[in-house]
Amino acid sequence: MNRISLFLFFIVLSTNLVTSQNSNLFEKPRDIKTRWASFENLNAEKGEGGKVANGAKGYPYHVLQPGESVTILDIKGCGIIHRIWMTLDDLYHIPEEHRSLKIEMYWDDSDKPAVSAPLEDFFNVVFGNIVVFDNALFSSPEGRSFMSYVQMPFRTAAKIVITNESDERSHRLFYDINFSEMEKLDNDVMYFHAYWRRDKKTELGEDFEIVPEIKADGRFLGCNIGIINFHKYTGWWGEGEVKIYLDGDVSNPSLIGTGTEDYVGTGWGQGVFHTKYMGSSVIDDEKGEYAFYRFHIIDPVYFQENIKVTIQQMGGTNKGSVKKFIDDGKPVIPVCHIIDDKTQLNFACGDASFDDDKYDDDTWTNYYRQDDVCATSYFYLTTPQGVASRVVPFEKRK
Repeated sequence: MNRISLFLFFIVLSTNLVTSQNSNLFEKPRDIKTRWASFENLNAEKGEGGKVANGAKGYPYHVLQPGESVTILDIKGCGIIHRIWMTLDDLYHIPEEHRSLKIEMYWDDSDKPAVSAPLEDFFNVVFGNIVVFDNALFSSPEGRSFMSYVQMPFRTAAKIVITNESDERSHRLFYDINFSEMEKLDNDVMYFHAYWRRDKKTELGEDFEIVPEIKADGRFLGCNIGIINFHKYTGWWGEGEVKIYLDGDVSNPSLIGTGTEDYVGTGWGQGVFHTKYMGSSVIDDEKGEYAFYRFHIIDPVYFQENIKVTIQQMGGTNKGSVKKFIDDGKPVIPVCHIIDDKTQLNFACGDASFDDDKYDDDTWTNYYRQDDVCATSYFYLTTPQGVASRVVPFEKRK
């Protein structure tokens, strides 16, 4: 299977139409069995569901106690997970409990998880406030649940664990996982991975790493990103460009965008919107919180040796405001002046200076800034073994 056919294979999977490359709804693929896992049938066994209360509703949820982990899937064999649905009780009405749950996934009995992230961030909910949305990989139909449509193949085993790292609160957890059992997968079918990280105070002038360098063979599927403007900069926050370093890139990337809002498909600022492959779920100037996502489904990003994905922390406003930021002690590195929307003068090249009175205080100025940034990245790799670090403990991630 070459790269083109592999791409087409995952496009078919992402539509949730079938579990094979056959796209006709009326045709039944051979040697495939449908299975669901829930607390009513924890191991997704044939004919074993609903036995707790003699067929009545006996075990629809589990009370996840502080410090407890619960395994919601632990199966042997070959297959593909198609859909995960989950809901909780009052967790997301309690700000101090934000990110207290984590989700981890293991493929083929690997000892290091391929997925390790705060639960809500994994499901594309960045700041804990679930809103109604629906995209190609995740959704929340009424803002009261989490759903994933990401296709997750495994060859010999699959395990998913939810952990409550709160010291105080228990939570009722409901879920079901829908998957297919099959005899085998093609050799080029890859394993799903997800990685979360947060930097509460980015280094001034250094790009935030959405995906720190990973040495592997695979496909970058996309990410969600959250930014908190804790220094209370005014003006536009999203001048930062996304850079993707591929297969030996060191100083300069092979793939680079033109700005934050451009990366998610809009322009000249950014409001709240949701589409299949890109969107912006939170734009809150009062709180200084911004969240957005981009999925590379119709525009695949492949790598053979290694990958690193970053975003610049860069804002833009008038020259007078940037000068005031500096006078007020806010961390700032000026980048460039934009003259009449046509000419760019770069500080690094010696073209621009705050000492030059030729351009007044209304001149647009881009500048490096310092923010609280988090990101969840999604990718497929040829290995089932986790290659990124596990998510940090709750006290460090909240």
